Amino acid sequence: MGHAYSALLNEKIAQETGGRLLLRIEDIDTTRCKPEFVQAAMDDLDWLGIRFETPVRIQSEHMNDYRAVLQQLDAMGVLYRCTCTRAMKSKSGVLIDPDGVPLYPQTCRLKGEQPDRSFALRLKMDEAIARLNEPLFKREDDGDWIVDPSDWGDVILARKDISTSYHLSCAVDDALQGVTHIVRGVDMEAATSIHRLLQELLGLHHPVYHHHALVLDDAGRKLSKSEGSRSLDDVRRDGKTAAQVRKSLGFE
Repeated sequence: MGHAYSALLNEKIAQETGGRLLLRIEDIDTTRCKPEFVQAAMDDLDWLGIRFETPVRIQSEHMNDYRAVLQQLDAMGVLYRCTCTRAMKSKSGVLIDPDGVPLYPQTCRLKGEQPDRSFALRLKMDEAIARLNEPLFKREDDGDWIVDPSDWGDVILARKDISTSYHLSCAVDDALQGVTHIVRGVDMEAATSIHRLLQELLGLHHPVYHHHALVLDDAGRKLSKSEGSRSLDDVRRDGKTAAQVRKSLGFE
């Protein structure tokens, strides 16, 4: 139901602004993203009656676009190679990022490693921010306020196994697709600061962001598969109609 709400809100805002509604398949992690998951999402949207433009952009088909941008950032001197594992990172310090994960202690950056094995690419956050001509702002419904991407530390922009990341791919695709408005859950609000930083570094136009409240369960928790929340397919199998779902979520 949370995904349904977000999709319906995107549809509503696109209609109200005379905009185009885009669907993007963010499947850069090919080990986790299966064709059947994509089809299930398409089936849910079709059942809800949500129509979007085709062809749909599929990120796994555009890896060269992300590599080209990484080369730009590397030429700026704001990237470094990192061979650390997730376990090594978890033992670091007490500072945590907005997701509650320990900040990376810049081990590879401080050592100046030139690894000859698998590596990720991290952003030199302080140097990237220093390149900005003015403080970084994000527009919200209640005005402008400064966002601080440094809360994330030296974020990974290209994973060892994928050669890109969610942050990089989305920032690149938003620009390539001419996205003007991004409507997503408030749980993604903190990540927006990374996307805005990348947009400024690369001279890209930045969209207007709207972060909506989440649909919660009876205990006030975010809906999640890991918490046993029911899928739209479950709702559909129970006999509910798309019109009933729309109405229950405030879209009549």
